[in-house]
Amino acid sequence: MPHSFEIVTECAASIHQIQAAFGSEDYWLDRLAGDASSTLDSLVVDADGAVEVQITQHLGRQILPALVVNFVPGDLKLTYREVWRKTEDGHLSGTSHVWASGGLGSSRADNRLTQLDMISQLRSAGRVDVKIPFVGGKLEKSIGASLAQSIPATLQYTDEWIADHA
Repeated sequence: MPHSFEIVTECAASIHQIQAAFGSEDYWLDRLAGDASSTLDSLVVDADGAVEVQITQHLGRQILPALVVNFVPGDLKLTYREVWRKTEDGHLSGTSHVWASGGLGSSRADNRLTQLDMISQLRSAGRVDVKIPFVGGKLEKSIGASLAQSIPATLQYTDEWIADHA
């Protein structure tokens, strides 16, 4: 059964600054720096400022949990796709989708960035679905807990990146 999550976090950068960062190749390359297993596959920014990014992460068997190795025929590849668009009310709406090679699982989140006075607030709601017998539920909860830490950390990184590149 898929594991649902909802995360709310805030930062000092405006949604316009965040949108500009998301549309910058330098931002994504800096965000991936030091992670030799990940590559920026594509970054497309359309005339309206909508951003679509795709990243691939290659995970060797040696770093996978022992229970997972039994169900993965080789190295695991995660494909990450994120899309952000400005809404009619001036906020940002986005989706994040991650899927694992071999149909082992996926996650999807609907995201909304809202400007609240001097801060931006990110609301992320989604679900994790792992299709590995016996351990899928445990992995879904573990991934959900990891997302509860990584999503705020990523927004904090974005806030700091904007401050450093202003």
